[in-house]
Amino acid sequence: MFVDEVTLKIESGKGGDGKTSFFPGRGGPSGGNGGNGGNILVCASIQLSNLNKYASVRRLSASNGAPGDFNRRTGANGDDIIADMPVGTTITDVETHEVFEITEEDKMILLCQGGKGGLGNDALKSATSQTPKRAKPGLKGQVRNVKIVLKLIADYGLIGMPNAGKSTLLNELTSAHAKIANYPFTTLEPNLGAMGKKILADIPGLIEGASKGRGLGIKFLKHIEKVQLLLHCISVESTDVIQDYKTVMNELSEHNLELVKKDSIILLTKIDLVEEAEIKKKIKQLKKLVKYVYPISIHDPKSIETIRKAI
Repeated sequence: MFVDEVTLKIESGKGGDGKTSFFPGRGGPSGGNGGNGGNILVCASIQLSNLNKYASVRRLSASNGAPGDFNRRTGANGDDIIADMPVGTTITDVETHEVFEITEEDKMILLCQGGKGGLGNDALKSATSQTPKRAKPGLKGQVRNVKIVLKLIADYGLIGMPNAGKSTLLNELTSAHAKIANYPFTTLEPNLGAMGKKILADIPGLIEGASKGRGLGIKFLKHIEKVQLLLHCISVESTDVIQDYKTVMNELSEHNLELVKKDSIILLTKIDLVEEAEIKKKIKQLKKLVKYVYPISIHDPKSIETIRKAI
């Protein structure tokens, strides 16, 4: 299961109450301050590629600060919570609409500030009040209801109709091990693979009407938004390669017009299954639409190496 969207209630800790106490015999104030409530921070991690760890979580709560004590002792601060999330995560406060973008590895973002500890009566003494008989309560911590959305940050996105050979190609170009079978919607979640320092994402197959919720719907279309280069896979077995291309591009434009402006190349896949004349015919058809068309087969190492160099 690939979880890319969750909602959470985020609660930092309450500050501990200040202490009201007096030194035995001396009578002077001795109450210490309360500790600060724990903060909630978010840290970007390249070790995570999804939000699965938060799928069953409804609330993140930091601990409260401890109350002040006798002899001017300050209460312990509440423990901070550091929530690791994938690079490319966007956190939106549903009430204030404040947005936090997690884009840099290991960068810490303070999401909820813990409440300040209350002052004990020792801290409240003054020239006009030498023995205050009161202390201040700790302040409440910050609370947010947030929507957390992951957008894959990949350098290249493999797109195309179901059974266009995307998962197979991803496995060949990278160390990924995407499942492969000859039926629609084999890929039910994006697969990622690394080619050197570049990340490739295999986006689940699109069908006509995907942008309106048909098939896998728009669930995965958003993952294409931050990809730099689109590798549009079209099977040479298709009876209408032009229509396959237009179907996918239309769904992208319906979802976000900016997607069709991205740099792209066409990979005419599975060329080992047809005659040379058929390959040339379909390349000629597709070159009426785009400048770069590469015929490839996983059984032809030379064609795979050509793609590596091209991208």
